[in-house]
Amino acid sequence: MATNTNTTDQSATAAPQKRSKVFIIILALLVIGGGWFGISKYTYAQHHEDTDDAQVEANISPVISKISGYVTKVYVSDNQFVHKGDTLMTLDNRDFKIVLAQAEAALGTAKSNLQAAQASSNAASKNISTTNAAISTANAQIETAKVNVWRTTQDYQRYENLVKDHSITQQQYEQALAAKQLAEKQLQVLIDQKNQASVQTGVVTSQSNATAQQIGVASSLIKQREVDVENAKLNLSYTVITAPESGIVSKVPIQEGQFLQAGQSTFSIVLNDDKWVVANFKETQYNKMQVGQKVIIHADAFPKHEFEAVLSSFAPATGNKFALLPADNASGNFVKVVQRLPVKIEFVNKADTLVKRLRPGMNVDVDVHLD
Repeated sequence: MATNTNTTDQSATAAPQKRSKVFIIILALLVIGGGWFGISKYTYAQHHEDTDDAQVEANISPVISKISGYVTKVYVSDNQFVHKGDTLMTLDNRDFKIVLAQAEAALGTAKSNLQAAQASSNAASKNISTTNAAISTANAQIETAKVNVWRTTQDYQRYENLVKDHSITQQQYEQALAAKQLAEKQLQVLIDQKNQASVQTGVVTSQSNATAQQIGVASSLIKQREVDVENAKLNLSYTVITAPESGIVSKVPIQEGQFLQAGQSTFSIVLNDDKWVVANFKETQYNKMQVGQKVIIHADAFPKHEFEAVLSSFAPATGNKFALLPADNASGNFVKVVQRLPVKIEFVNKADTLVKRLRPGMNVDVDVHLD
């Protein structure tokens, strides 16, 4: 009985010692593993900055109607690829054709008015030349009449002295007097004709000036009508809505017969020529980040593929400043919130098939190499 008791005591003593060694080994492994994990994470954090707040971006061009009108035909469907200049839809153009015809008719009338004004101006110029010639002729005739008056006056004075001496007959004297009076009357008639021609010249000159002003008005009106025609043609061209760039059409909610307002956005075209990533880093991560640093991107759609990229640029302000209702820290109680700064990241190999398969709005994980 004594021997069994001693054996039991030795077994009880050995068991706790064995358990204590296992515990120490496990604890040591946990400490070593935790230390290694902590050191590796610290080392990684010194050379990397990452975030999962990132999405794929691309240029999206909205298709906007520049005029109001009813849709006559839609030529595209959802998710269809289109080339630049392809017709997307057409609007009813009958009203715009009528406006164009009216503008062209008004332009023709304005041109006719200009031709009529030019013809009137030419006629007025000829009338001025005619009246000037009449004035010149009247001046010459007046000079001749003055000579005739002088001559008949001299004859009358001689005959007047002779008739007193009875050297001539009374008839001869009366003939000299009549010739003198006739010459004076003819001179006065010529002077009156000259004055009338001068007045007529003034009237014709005024008409010519007015006609010249009409030519200027008609020319200005033609320019205005030409602008109206160009505007009508431009509005008519807007009835055919074409693709501004090549890309893939989004959902097309437009139906034939639908009325579109001017400036109304119909659908969008996602341009597939270029894609990039916008990652929103915390402001506390901004310290060591610089343009040109290497970036590795993992897309949720292709988790096993690494996309090589480069940090391209930083936004000029945080996302909060561009929000529709930015926070105003000067009002109310202030609670400090870590802000995020948008960072643009561009793919290195844009010809990569998987890069082309990425779609705007897809989530990605971004890892920036700080070294």
